[in-house]
Amino acid sequence: MSSDLSEADIIALVHENDAYPEQVWYTIAAFLFVVGCFQWGSRIHSKLARRRHYESDEETAATNDIQYRFSLRRIPLAIVNVYRVVTFRWTLEIGQSYTLNMAEVFVTVAYIALLLIYAFVNTTSVEGQKLDIIYWSNRIAMLASSQFPIVTALGTKNNLVSLVTGISYDRLNYIHRMMARTCFMLLWVHAAGEIVCFPSFQETLSEPWLRAGITAMVAFSILIIVSLRPVRSDIYEVFFYVHFLGVLIFLVGGYYHTKGAYGSYWIWPSFVFWALDRFIRVVRLVVFNHSYFGFKSGSGTMDATTEMLSADVVRLRLRRPAHFHWSPGQTAYLIMPSVSTLPFEAHPFTIASFDSSLLSTPQTEDQSGNDETQVLGSSAPFWKELVFLINVHGGFTKKLKEVADTKGIVKVFVDGPYGPSPDLGSYDTCVFVAGGSGISYTLPVFLSVIESVRKGKSSCKRVVFIWSIRGAGYVQWIEEALIKAIQLAPPSLTISIRIFDTGSLSKAQSMEENYSPSTPTEKNGIPEQVVTRKTSLTSSMLLSLRGVKMESGRSDLDGLLKEEVSIASGSMSVSVCGSQNISRAVRHALRFPVSGPSSILSGGPSVTLYVESFGYA
Repeated sequence: MSSDLSEADIIALVHENDAYPEQVWYTIAAFLFVVGCFQWGSRIHSKLARRRHYESDEETAATNDIQYRFSLRRIPLAIVNVYRVVTFRWTLEIGQSYTLNMAEVFVTVAYIALLLIYAFVNTTSVEGQKLDIIYWSNRIAMLASSQFPIVTALGTKNNLVSLVTGISYDRLNYIHRMMARTCFMLLWVHAAGEIVCFPSFQETLSEPWLRAGITAMVAFSILIIVSLRPVRSDIYEVFFYVHFLGVLIFLVGGYYHTKGAYGSYWIWPSFVFWALDRFIRVVRLVVFNHSYFGFKSGSGTMDATTEMLSADVVRLRLRRPAHFHWSPGQTAYLIMPSVSTLPFEAHPFTIASFDSSLLSTPQTEDQSGNDETQVLGSSAPFWKELVFLINVHGGFTKKLKEVADTKGIVKVFVDGPYGPSPDLGSYDTCVFVAGGSGISYTLPVFLSVIESVRKGKSSCKRVVFIWSIRGAGYVQWIEEALIKAIQLAPPSLTISIRIFDTGSLSKAQSMEENYSPSTPTEKNGIPEQVVTRKTSLTSSMLLSLRGVKMESGRSDLDGLLKEEVSIASGSMSVSVCGSQNISRAVRHALRFPVSGPSSILSGGPSVTLYVESFGYA
């Protein structure tokens, strides 16, 4: 290189290769700081708004026509709602299963533009050659290398970015993948530039530093392929193994490749972040599963029972450890050595149960304490145990289904909880939308709202629970929890439960089909007369309660949500967990004009949307 470049070129190259990656880091750090200020500021505002809400409750309730009065004082609120719609509800939809909101699109475009600008700016050599290939080819590699620490950090469960921004690791996972793919693109541009720039490239293939770089890129290429959504979702276990080994090979190879160019200081922090995350997770595993590690007597404390709730849903239950606490909507990683291919596989699932004594009564304890007489689908465990509703796909979940078919017991290590819990205490109206096992997310949050209102910690006046299911028998999963919640709700709280059966001809037929003697679960030993009696009793009791309605057919989410917005005042939250079609329908329903400036300025509710989608991270 020294024979092709003047000494001035070399000085400029070295300076820019050091300075530009640092400037990119300063830009990213400043952006994360701003995002963190908005996120934490929003949380603080939510806490303060809850307090102020109590003072205005009586005035708001006294005059229902306030929401139709035009007021310029609501301009800031209208701006906030426009920002929410444009940023998070306007989406780029790719196919039937992939959706990017405009915030993700903006971050993607801005990040790629930032790196490309720094890669090609000031690439004119001293001799006047513009876009000198030696300039940008070397610099682009240094820019990509400088991103490895943050890419690695974003891929871990315990990272500083989540702490600073207040954004959970699972929501940052898209940024992790996007940044990794951008760096992958830059590194291949670097490789192509080096091949073109140096005719003697093949002669240097015997050099260890070059072989290390080639090995790293091969591993990175394989890693990028298996991380694509179709591959990742269909064969998650393959992705899990390849990701672990591929990242290790890539980082080690990248370290030795950049060591000669004095760029390895960008690589080694990745090992530190990864090791720190693993250390924290191991500590959490030991703390939360200490009965397996000899710190407490009583083996089997974390043994889990399994059962099939439907043809494609497994319910896994394990005794709730006294020291293990979680918030509604959080997830946990489950390690089941006897089920998974490798003993250290960790799979994420939302905790479907509610960590509270709200629904726990002496009568309930007696009724559900005997597992021998536990009725299929009984929802009593939702307030007694750690409960997970697991959709069956392939690989790990398919093996778990085989265990559940025999109602087997598996040993489970729990790593968690992870993720944020939505703070809905300041909202006047809370709407929950779920599809199938999406209730794993919406049910605990729904119960927490009722508990908060009972304790005077929430000013919510109306709760709407919308659930789309494929058979009326699905109601058995959570009906006891719903009945208890309605019975314990204070008079000031209006509850509306809308259940839509999309998979059966009628409620009666569906109930009979799901609990007939021919079902596989009953063949495993549940008495027919007990199931039939329980089904008719609880279902009729739930449907007879005020505000509960069950219908056949698909739900008109657009009409339902617009109806709730039209009768709501103050602030309103909508929490959704389900398929991409359900999430898209909710986003579409809450765009303009429902959350537009004219609606807000005229006194309409300020709507906040929380989306928890299905799929692998």
